[in-house]
Amino acid sequence: MKYYSIHEFSKLIGRTPQTLRNWDKSGKLKPNHTGANGYRYYSHQQLNELLGITDLSRKIIGYCRVSSNKQKDDLERQVDSMEKYLQSLNCEYEIIQDIGSGINYTKKGLRNLLKKINSKEISKIVVFYKDRLLRFGFELVEYMANLNGCEIEVLDSTEKSEQEELVEDLVQIVTVFSCKLQGRCANKTRKLVEELTQESEVAE
Repeated sequence: MKYYSIHEFSKLIGRTPQTLRNWDKSGKLKPNHTGANGYRYYSHQQLNELLGITDLSRKIIGYCRVSSNKQKDDLERQVDSMEKYLQSLNCEYEIIQDIGSGINYTKKGLRNLLKKINSKEISKIVVFYKDRLLRFGFELVEYMANLNGCEIEVLDSTEKSEQEELVEDLVQIVTVFSCKLQGRCANKTRKLVEELTQESEVAE
């Protein structure tokens, strides 16, 4: 179950933190629990109740993505692992697969996922890593999901170093633009991608 701080929760329901404090005092809405630090925390279930979302038939979606067709074997492994995890939850689920860059917002699977979020068909989205969903814009999709009573579960939340994230972001950006270029320019940008990747491996 996901929990929100009073500031996160107030933004999602369109109220102020002070309103939530007043509701707590009056008994209108008590936080799910109060942390050792004295802060109030509200549950995802409370968010659904306030947003009027009570349809328990909604699915859990497992989203799996790789960047290119050369990584289809990796995609198959992702899907297999995702199925095993979702089956362990004993719930109705669906797996959406995508092949494409993490900064490509026109992927068929991603658009299908966003459509399902907006129509309130999903209770939870499960991804292995944040950048499997999107390299840029994860927080925006998460906010949209929360507004529609859907939470996003990231199975591996291991933090990468700033250098690793920067190199990966640069490689993604250069790769996308190189695909749109022809001839010499394309070859130069591809070499730049290779150099960035090699430097990252040496630094590790």
